[in-house]
Amino acid sequence: MIPATDPEADYHALVRRGYDACARSYHEARKTQAPTELQELMDRLDDAAAVLDLGCGAGIPIARSLAARHRVTGVDISQAMVDMARRNVPAGDFICADVASIGFDPSSFDAVVAICSIFHLPREQQPALFQRLHRWLRPGGYLLCTLSHHNEAGYTEDDFFGVTMYWSNYSLDEYLETLAGVGFNVLETSSTARGIEETTLEVTKDHPLVLAQTR
Repeated sequence: MIPATDPEADYHALVRRGYDACARSYHEARKTQAPTELQELMDRLDDAAAVLDLGCGAGIPIARSLAARHRVTGVDISQAMVDMARRNVPAGDFICADVASIGFDPSSFDAVVAICSIFHLPREQQPALFQRLHRWLRPGGYLLCTLSHHNEAGYTEDDFFGVTMYWSNYSLDEYLETLAGVGFNVLETSSTARGIEETTLEVTKDHPLVLAQTR
């Protein structure tokens, strides 16, 4: 872990370049089965609900699972990932954009799913993202997202599928406080392993998986 403290560095661009470079190897290492909690979310939604997959990657397994019953829009900062998602999930609508700046109309979605994506955004920008997610959701809409257990200032690692990657996160308690302040009720908090196969990298690290609903 290398502290990411350069005030001149563009860590959004670093994430984009990193995933563009490792898109194929990362996609091939992804688990093909979505976490069971995704099915639990889908069962709460009416058929053909509008769902936003934030940080969709190559579309497998999350967007593909969502598209079986719902209308899915995927957003990813990596054009290489978006190109693969369009091939893997032809029923979806995929956009290459930075989650920190993309905009949608209020009440555009019935649910937002963000698996292993929010902690790639500098943490000081994350509360504003949660506010925007709340605004994009319809009343009673759901947010399913992986967060982090511990408070960690921004850092990079040079061994993420052969590229440099950036992370930054608050502790779970801080995230839960932020979600409540924005206007979410937290329904469930569970834990999920990293979404890659056990033969690649270390997979002992898990992430809190939070299901919340707009008030």
